[in-house]
Amino acid sequence: MNFSQRLSSKNFFIFNLVLLGTIVGFSLAFLSFSCSTRFSSKTVKAQGNPGYSSVVIPEDALKIAEGLQTVFRSVADKVLPSVVELKTVSIRRQQVPNFNGIPWEFFFGPRDGGNQEREYRSGGLGSGIVVRRNGDTYYVLTNNHVVGDANEIVVALNDGKEIPAELVGKDERKDLALVSFTSTDPIPLAELGDSDSVRVGDWSIAVGNPLGFMSSVTLGIVSAVGRTGGPGGNINDFIQTDTSINQGNSGGALVNIRGEVIGINTWIASNSSGGSVGLGFAIPINNAKRTIDDFINSGEVSYGWLGVSLAEADRETVLALGLEGKRGALATQVFLGSPADKAGIQPGDFITHINGREMRGVNPLMLAVGDLKPGERAAFTVFRAGAAQELTVRIEVRNNETASENSKLWPGLVVVTINDAVRNAFNMDKDIQGLAVVQLIDKSPASVVGLQRGDRITGLNGEKVNDLAAFYRVLREKAGKELWFEVIRGDNTLETLKYKR
Repeated sequence: MNFSQRLSSKNFFIFNLVLLGTIVGFSLAFLSFSCSTRFSSKTVKAQGNPGYSSVVIPEDALKIAEGLQTVFRSVADKVLPSVVELKTVSIRRQQVPNFNGIPWEFFFGPRDGGNQEREYRSGGLGSGIVVRRNGDTYYVLTNNHVVGDANEIVVALNDGKEIPAELVGKDERKDLALVSFTSTDPIPLAELGDSDSVRVGDWSIAVGNPLGFMSSVTLGIVSAVGRTGGPGGNINDFIQTDTSINQGNSGGALVNIRGEVIGINTWIASNSSGGSVGLGFAIPINNAKRTIDDFINSGEVSYGWLGVSLAEADRETVLALGLEGKRGALATQVFLGSPADKAGIQPGDFITHINGREMRGVNPLMLAVGDLKPGERAAFTVFRAGAAQELTVRIEVRNNETASENSKLWPGLVVVTINDAVRNAFNMDKDIQGLAVVQLIDKSPASVVGLQRGDRITGLNGEKVNDLAAFYRVLREKAGKELWFEVIRGDNTLETLKYKR
């Protein structure tokens, strides 16, 4: 078959048809892919950056937030160099048997008759604030419980340098201590603010070394002021904050939005975990300013002494003594011969002000008295029998031995109006009324005449007393030279011995 016949054959026609279809199919497929790619490209371009929100942050709000952020950064930059870490080591020695692994010595003791002494070292961590400088000597304020009875103290600066330090002075009542170290390199001092101006809702920033993490900064607000009830009998009126405070923050700074120290972080209220739950407490810096001077000048704190035993006035006491709407502390007892006694303060007086400053309870009053200098005269406002009186007291130096001499504590008992709590405590019938002795001071006049806790007082020096106001009135007016009581004890009515002053 020649070439022209092949071209016109049926087989060649079918082959061409198949070839043409294949070419057309590939062309259509290519065209479709190209169009799809162009369409997809346009869709991506329309969406912008995939995965990001199209919401725009308002510039005016952003400027406010960035301005606040700048403030926090500036506070951190200002305060961090003056807050240090304190590393302490306490050393104790204990006698241990010298067995040497020999059975004879195990059962009968060493043949040489001696014991070995072993040294135990325990470390601690806390924070401190550089508050004062004298030449190359720097002073660091911290908590007493941070340094404790440490034999070795090391100050770790913000830049990581560690310097040996020594204790200057410490005070358990305020839980404050001061240590010193020497450095030829300049170290910024913390700026101390005015804690009396702190208000609930103020910004508060904690700077310290929680759990050993140096130079940590946390942020919150002041939750409350004037809190009492710190651990270990601490007499401070604490600043409460929700700023995160943990172990290791003790002794560190609580500062305001200006970077001024307003408190010394001291303790937290926590659950069994011991971690922060937003209840942190700081000693107001004003409570420490005079203490710093006392430590540097004499190595100890000298407290002023008033010579009274104080109690918070509960609801029944407030009503019985006509103290509605008043804040202060009740003088339940007075030390004979004390500044209070000499000035005319008597048991039953309700102290409301010192030098015109309101006292909001026992702890603030104790703190205010303690901060008065020995020899200083102070004006005390007291309410007695519903009327205000102003008495001038000349403060003396507190002597712990004198302050614990119970024989001079007049009259040496605490009497309250009987309520459900008292009835439950002393198993009294629910219909019993009157007055009861809830506290009795050993070796005091009330103890010497034979009173007991739970006694119901019905008479004083031969005169009936039915309420708290009558009790204190008779005590003031008729117990100048001698003292005795009529009481009900169980089912018996008794008269005590007489105490002669």
